[in-house]
Amino acid sequence: MGRNWSKKSGRAAVGAAGRPGAVLALTLAAGLAGLTSLTGCSGNGEGGGNGDRDAPSASKADRHPKGPDRLGPTPAAVPSVREWKAVRGPGWQRTKHTRVVTGTDSLRDEAKLLADELKVDVAKGPAHTGDIELRRDKGGKGTKSGKSGKSGEPGSGPESYRLVSRDGTVTITGADDAGVFYGTRTLLQTHRAQGRFAEGTVRDAPDRPQRGFSLDIARKNFSADWIKARIRAMGDLKLNQLQLHLSDDQAFRVESDTHPEIVSDPHLTKAQIRDIVRLAASRHITVIPEIDSPGHLGAVLKAHPDLQLRSVTGRTPQGTIDISKPEAAKLVDDLLVEFADLFPGKYAHAGGDEYLALMTQNPEQTYPGLAQTARQKFGEQARVQDLATAWLNDRATTLREHGKTPQVWNDGMHRGGVVHPNKPREVAYWTGREEGERQPVEYLKEGWKVVNLNDEYLYYVLGQPNRFTYPTGRRIYEHWNPAVVRGTEPVPAKWAGREHILGGRFAVWGDIADAQTTEQVASGIRLPLAATAQKLWDPRQPERSWSDFVKLADQVD
Repeated sequence: MGRNWSKKSGRAAVGAAGRPGAVLALTLAAGLAGLTSLTGCSGNGEGGGNGDRDAPSASKADRHPKGPDRLGPTPAAVPSVREWKAVRGPGWQRTKHTRVVTGTDSLRDEAKLLADELKVDVAKGPAHTGDIELRRDKGGKGTKSGKSGKSGEPGSGPESYRLVSRDGTVTITGADDAGVFYGTRTLLQTHRAQGRFAEGTVRDAPDRPQRGFSLDIARKNFSADWIKARIRAMGDLKLNQLQLHLSDDQAFRVESDTHPEIVSDPHLTKAQIRDIVRLAASRHITVIPEIDSPGHLGAVLKAHPDLQLRSVTGRTPQGTIDISKPEAAKLVDDLLVEFADLFPGKYAHAGGDEYLALMTQNPEQTYPGLAQTARQKFGEQARVQDLATAWLNDRATTLREHGKTPQVWNDGMHRGGVVHPNKPREVAYWTGREEGERQPVEYLKEGWKVVNLNDEYLYYVLGQPNRFTYPTGRRIYEHWNPAVVRGTEPVPAKWAGREHILGGRFAVWGDIADAQTTEQVASGIRLPLAATAQKLWDPRQPERSWSDFVKLADQVD
């Protein structure tokens, strides 16, 4: 409120200015501006809903925002908009007559959420001065083309949007409902930071289709309210995936009807999960359940000790299920099927990491029962890793049969062997320290789609065991991008695009659960999560310095 706007009028302000490609972005924006009318024209759609009303009568002076007729500032949003073309004019600001208007039924939820946040009404339309109008692109294919947008093409793709601030009205047009929602986040954050929205046009879209946060609720209990608070923050950051690690050696944290004997206290009820899923959906966030196997099953095995793997000497590696037993597969499949219905999104995570039977010097000698079963099933050349690969194949098949795209950890994808991982699935790459470690390019060359959870930058491990250190937002902001999948070096440019690396997630793990309170976790991840969101939306080197980014994050929060 009351901020001084720039008096410069020599050229449009562009979000990418000062970076490689800025001149191209400016030229592209100028060319696109002439292709379609970008004024805040009124809509004539029908629609009802709570709070709908016609525009009040008001004098022209009352309705028009007051402000200088000059170029206003770049929109204030995290992540930053990828293309901004400013024009002269007073811009938009909320008045006592402002309404959120839409004639599209599917956008009623987006309209009501924004109206509640701005403390204004929802209306049927048409839009008047001071209003915000939400629209779907008529073709439903993006604001520039029907193809998925590439890096440097912010006006296209299924999550793209165009925001036009003109003559005191804001019009947000999205390729889909998510795109419209993201446009409302840009408007809301800029309103918080600047008190108005400058005259001009935003064209924006994410570089990566998967942008998320992963939370270990098994080893550390996080309340439903804590998780919902993170979902609201994720929505403002335009993140679209929340992975919940439901089960580990310490606990199983979700109510189960098929196997109530494995459930720990405290845990989330199914009613709480449905509430979390509903809230996430309202922010266009998919909740991804992870039931990790065949390792990390200690809480399950506590109730089923007969399924615990035993070595030739009788040793029982923690959390390690005996994958030679059909009863073990049935138990895990029961859970996968049960939670496939509870979590209705596209994805489910089947785990596959750190199976301790494969982390010994000679798995075949140490676990002769597994080795014998592998040979019986797959031939004399088969090894324990083949049995583990077949196990994960079967779990992936179970998920696909229930409408899910499986995701698995990279160290569940073994090199060589007589059994090969089945498709389709996606590889969540987190480590390069596993037995038989494999570089990211190996997976990419084999045609696997990769999701980046690089533990060098994106792992917030409570208590900092095993040489982990708490990640800083600054390090992510200045040095990481989606192509940096392992360590600190990016994969070759040939493999760096969104068609190969689908995106990434920032992850919290509860290894030493009491090392931080949930409030400390929330504070500790705030800026790293914001930095991750920025680099998944636009992986180019940011224009703002880190200190300026921190100030922006504080202003828009």
